Amino acid sequence: MRIHLEELSLSYANGHAGLQALDLQVESGEQLAIIGPSGAGKTSLLRVLATALRPSSGRVLLGGAEPWALDAGARQRLRSRLGSIHQAPPLPPRQRVVTAVLAGRLGLWPIWKSLLSLIHPQDGVGALAVLSRVDLADKLFARCDQLSGGQLQRVGIARVLYQQAELMLADEPVSAMDPALADHTLAVLTQDAQQRGATLIASLHAVELALARFPRIVGLRAGRVLFDKPAAAVTPEDLAALYASERLAPVVEAPAPAYRVHAL
Repeated sequence: MRIHLEELSLSYANGHAGLQALDLQVESGEQLAIIGPSGAGKTSLLRVLATALRPSSGRVLLGGAEPWALDAGARQRLRSRLGSIHQAPPLPPRQRVVTAVLAGRLGLWPIWKSLLSLIHPQDGVGALAVLSRVDLADKLFARCDQLSGGQLQRVGIARVLYQQAELMLADEPVSAMDPALADHTLAVLTQDAQQRGATLIASLHAVELALARFPRIVGLRAGRVLFDKPAAAVTPEDLAALYASERLAPVVEAPAPAYRVHAL
């Protein structure tokens, strides 16, 4: 899915400017990571792209359509093509993992099938297949409140893999995972996007993972794009300017990982 943002601004009710005159072009099938300090606007940008927030001004085109110019039905159909991965997935504690994963297609199935699946999972085989890709096959019938934070994040990723969204929007999707597992999980996500030709945008605090796994890096600061360049062209000076106000210096290079990466 192609994305076009022009002079995009977002202001909150308290007066805070989440995004300021932001321009961004993303071609179908591209993969990019958004990095920047806390409060830079990364989550705000992803929520605008997911049509969860309406911008204050500017233009948003998703796949050639302007979401807020569509009627409610057409906008809902557009949303069914978008997949959001949350840092803390909003999963009901008592829900079974299989049901959480199958929810990825609720917007695509007929109503009768969606309702029936809430009672009796309609595609356990499909759910098991995507859970296996994120090393959670043994949790198919576990309750969500029995999982760790990192496992819940992987359930959220499995749901979007099952959905097969045209645009995947991931907000700190691996923040609760150890470095080796985080790298492996991002590899699964980027490989899936590449195989399907889907567009993938992820916000990451782990700069070294962003540089290692994404070909394009967007540095966001104070709601504006500070730089937008290939990962190989990002310099320590770029990162120093991006994180200038951070009390802890970010990782400025992507050294070869000392851990063993899972083979895909």
